[in-house]
Amino acid sequence: MTNRVSRRALGGLATAAASFAIIGRAQAQAGESTFERVSRTKVLRIAALPGEAPYFFKDIATGEWSGASIEMAKGIAAIWEAKLEYVESTYGNSVLDLQSNKVDLAFALNPTPQRALSIGFTKPVLVHPFGVVAKKGFMPSTWEDINKPEVRVACDLGSLHEVSARRFAPKSTITAYKNRDDAVLAMAGGRADVDVLAAMLGITAVAKNPGLGTFRLLGNPAVALPSCCGLRREPDTRFREVVDAYIDMNRGSGQIREWLVQGILKSGAKPEDVPNELSF
Repeated sequence: MTNRVSRRALGGLATAAASFAIIGRAQAQAGESTFERVSRTKVLRIAALPGEAPYFFKDIATGEWSGASIEMAKGIAAIWEAKLEYVESTYGNSVLDLQSNKVDLAFALNPTPQRALSIGFTKPVLVHPFGVVAKKGFMPSTWEDINKPEVRVACDLGSLHEVSARRFAPKSTITAYKNRDDAVLAMAGGRADVDVLAAMLGITAVAKNPGLGTFRLLGNPAVALPSCCGLRREPDTRFREVVDAYIDMNRGSGQIREWLVQGILKSGAKPEDVPNELSF
């Protein structure tokens, strides 16, 4: 007796096979590492932070991105002959974007223990020194110079700026504002004598508003913290290893410093605004 299979049955089998193939590919892609996904799609997704000079600039008219982190991202993407995809974010949200697989790479992040619970980090892109934006006529050079009750210190709440202020200037009158912009406004409004900021942020803040005063690196002790790229923590470490190699090569050759200085000057600063002792 000859077995006969109807066309409808054959069609059903073909549809089922196609469905299983699609599901199989989706499951494989869902489990692929960052290295595998970028290699396959030729797309590198990065967290892009509007207004965060010197790392990021966005031209409102054209939508074009530039800045030190963008130059670095272009170089990393070129390793895979990939194009960049920008996901607008913030420093805090970029950590969440990594966790939710919205981006592959986030820039200019300090590797705090709290962040390290959630994401991984590359080698340092730079070691970022701290100082203060000081009101005109006030020229502190050490933390002890601001560690006095009569000195009003502004910082942004919950940041490493606040941690540094409370550790190295505990005798000063410290006010932690909701965010960095509010701390700068306190300076502009005459409600603070200094605003504790990392060098890049302080120099660009003064470039945008010269009336604030001057940026001063503080020593004794010199406070400098690493700034890294954030990425997902995953068993396949090839993506991080490639980015680490890129950072080592470009930091050693001085290319990263060049990008950072270009970004500082693009924000409106002058070459003389960059402290001679500032190193990366």
